[in-house]
Amino acid sequence: ETIILKNLTFSVKSGETLALVGESGCGKSTVVALMERFYDPFSGTIMIDDMDIKKIHIPHLRACLGLVTQEPVLFNCSIKENIAFGLDTSSLSNEALMTKIITAATIAKCHDFISKLPKDYDTTVGEGGQQLSGGEKQRIAIARAIIRDPKILLLDEPTSALDSENEKVVQEALDCACVRRTCIIIAHRLTTIQRATTIVVMQQGKVVDTGTHSYLMQHCKVYQDLVAKQADLCS
Repeated sequence: ETIILKNLTFSVKSGETLALVGESGCGKSTVVALMERFYDPFSGTIMIDDMDIKKIHIPHLRACLGLVTQEPVLFNCSIKENIAFGLDTSSLSNEALMTKIITAATIAKCHDFISKLPKDYDTTVGEGGQQLSGGEKQRIAIARAIIRDPKILLLDEPTSALDSENEKVVQEALDCACVRRTCIIIAHRLTTIQRATTIVVMQQGKVVDTGTHSYLMQHCKVYQDLVAKQADLCS
């Protein structure tokens, strides 16, 4: 057995944004998987509001979490159905449901392009969302993640597979989605997390340093090297 995370400790206050950065394979995505309880740690505790998440019924836990991943998963049905998958619709009228769908889509910056489609929210996206661009699919995934108004938003490299034009639009949607929420971001492109409240720098499953972008640029060689490496790739 290989230990992925070792003595990993960090905390984030309600309403703040925390970013996890580091080379591929350092354990960033494992943190998100543990928070969602896709699996549990062999040792240690993850707490939300002073409660061990192992003591929270999994459906209740996941109702508090919104997840947006690098590759959005869309189903071969309408846009409104894809967004509504993030919500318990059993007690909602059609009118109330559409209000929630449109509100989430507006925050996620996809209402305008949806409204221009011939069947707007009734448009079928195709298998895997093949009728839509990468940026459009990701914004619909953001709308689905926030429609139930989760307390915590988990963003696992949501813009890393996009070109620069789509990245800008999706990043604007993410900025809106993060307002008044606790957000944990796994960042591939470090330019997207420079305004995070706290940045946690990871290396080989351990925390190397934590702080703001400006602090880390002055005091953390690992972070400096990550930023320089990306700058070289972009030049």
